Amino acid sequence: MLFEGKVVIVTGGAGGIGRATAAAFAKEGGNVVIADLKADAAEQTAKSIRDSGGPEALASQCDVSDEANVERTVDAAIAKFGRLDVIVNNAGLMVFKPITELTIDDWIKVLHVDLLGAFFFTKQAFLKMRWGGSIVNISSVHAIETSPLVAPYAAAKSALISLTRTSSLEGAAKNIRVNAVLPGAIDTPMLWENPNIKSGVEWIDKSKVGKPEDIANTILFLASDNASFIQGASLLADGGRLDQL
Repeated sequence: MLFEGKVVIVTGGAGGIGRATAAAFAKEGGNVVIADLKADAAEQTAKSIRDSGGPEALASQCDVSDEANVERTVDAAIAKFGRLDVIVNNAGLMVFKPITELTIDDWIKVLHVDLLGAFFFTKQAFLKMRWGGSIVNISSVHAIETSPLVAPYAAAKSALISLTRTSSLEGAAKNIRVNAVLPGAIDTPMLWENPNIKSGVEWIDKSKVGKPEDIANTILFLASDNASFIQGASLLADGGRLDQL
């Protein structure tokens, strides 16, 4: 098994890509910490992993925009399992407004979750993760090509790629690899509840819609020793969607 005995924190781990990712790590022997704002959903996901015969799974209520929450989650993982090997920064938030209607609070809300949340976990990883760990940041195709009404989200996801590159340089001292995945349209509530999709502003070719498991498998590869020579990369996983734009 790729992650037997290793400890993995997945943020936003109670739903969508996060839930699929947590389950995939567990199937490969990883002890998983489900970090999610929704405590009940995090516990349900952890219980599902345990009930399916996976290794130990721990639920941690965590607001990734709060640095104290992030530190508490990392400390809880280490207290429970004695180590930390992988962090998947998956938690994300979108606000749908035209630029003329966006407020500073809108920007701060999105940036705190989508960018600073990853920074807070990266900082804790560099302080407390063992030598040879891995961080995978979940960016988005919106970092490359985007649509109207999502300026803070697109900006945050683009900045996350830059953070990934910088972190990969600084993480090298402890042989901590930092990479990013850029998902395209994935079959999750975030996609289908997107006002741009509902209104037709953003058109989706259903043949280009991936499953959460598709992204989970990509994350597992980047986090594994099979990707030991990949550092600071941003891997597009969109089923070829951007090739048509």
